[in-house]
Amino acid sequence: MNFKLLFPTFRNRYRFVAARLKKYAEEQTGKIPGFESALNLGTGEGDYDRMIAGYCQQVLGCDVNEEDLAHARTLNQGVMNLRYEPNNALALSYAEASFDLIVSCEVIEHVGQPEQMVREMYRVLRPGGVAIMTFPSREFPITYDPVNRFWQWIRKPGDRENLISQGAYAFGHDYLIGSDDFKKWAKDAGFQIVEFQGLSRHLVGLLEVYWTGIAQSIFKKNARNVTTDAGTSLIVRPASTKDPALAFITDAVLWLDRILFGWTSRSVGKGVVLKKGEG
Repeated sequence: MNFKLLFPTFRNRYRFVAARLKKYAEEQTGKIPGFESALNLGTGEGDYDRMIAGYCQQVLGCDVNEEDLAHARTLNQGVMNLRYEPNNALALSYAEASFDLIVSCEVIEHVGQPEQMVREMYRVLRPGGVAIMTFPSREFPITYDPVNRFWQWIRKPGDRENLISQGAYAFGHDYLIGSDDFKKWAKDAGFQIVEFQGLSRHLVGLLEVYWTGIAQSIFKKNARNVTTDAGTSLIVRPASTKDPALAFITDAVLWLDRILFGWTSRSVGKGVVLKKGEG
């Protein structure tokens, strides 16, 4: 099973991408598969690729981490319309207008120049193409990381963004993505923002406060999600892409989180859909 799908934040991102793939694939041609060529930018361990391949004729997964790519190939072997190769999100080797779909989940916060990544996405996307993204939000709920939330309140201009590298700033997050910043990058690049919504709020934040980042630092080799990271000697990776049997419990938590806290703009992450104009 893919144990990540038991974690509310991960499952919420996964469900967001799944729903948007179905919606926008059908809008392309009225049938599935709706996309001709897709890029999973920052594919990581390949968690999303089998799902993406169901909506596309051809899928390319790229990443800067060769070990993650090797695992992704093994995880998704047998998916005939899927291939992998290394590439850099800030300087993609693909020609202009190469893809009509780009998916990028939890990548932009690692690249160092997020606005450049957005420009590269626009460049390689075809007119009328769609980009589906998720990323960690700088406007996270206090239940998820009270220490760094307090630091946000008192820090002075020029102070580093995070006080401790845990909570919202675990997983190799030296910086998070502010909503206003991202909207500016997208519009400056030429994108139309079709959807922009919060993913996972106060209840999910409370359930995952600090321990998920600590657990990843112990069990995941590339815990910081960088090009090469020796990390821990322990290696825990998903063995399949199937839903765990207990995923319904996670879904119930996500439902309750939306009911109780859907009113707030504070969220652990954001889900975004961008579109490149036809002209």
